Amino acid sequence: MFKPHVTVACVVHAQGKFLVVEETISGKALWNQPAGHLEANETLVQAAKRELWEETGIHAMPDAFIRMHQWIAPDKTPFLRFLFAVDLQEVCATQPHDSDIDRCLWVSADEILAATNLRSPLVAESIRSWQTGTRFPLSIIGEFNWPFK
Repeated sequence: MFKPHVTVACVVHAQGKFLVVEETISGKALWNQPAGHLEANETLVQAAKRELWEETGIHAMPDAFIRMHQWIAPDKTPFLRFLFAVDLQEVCATQPHDSDIDRCLWVSADEILAATNLRSPLVAESIRSWQTGTRFPLSIIGEFNWPFK
């Protein structure tokens, strides 16, 4: 049965810098946007806000929806990644609450696009998507909840 992994990610921008999280996977320090899997009984926006807080300690609501990426990882795992924009007034301190995150860094778009330690090609593609300036209101994501019994 086909079951893609549904994930969310936030491109966090402040004062010309972008926030990346660094985690060690198979002994290598890799960069990613604050990102993670959608959990049961949460909306995509709630998941983005939760992952942002867990991985960076920042409490912020996504400002806009940027894009959805469909990607098949080298191990053949399919992903649907919903990308959100979070625009902050200024670079702020971070405090990861997720033990998988080693640290957070504020870096330039050029540093991300030139990096050889990205967790996936979606990290650079997300920056390129942000750079297009295309933004959609969060209302584009229809949320339909019904009472669970």
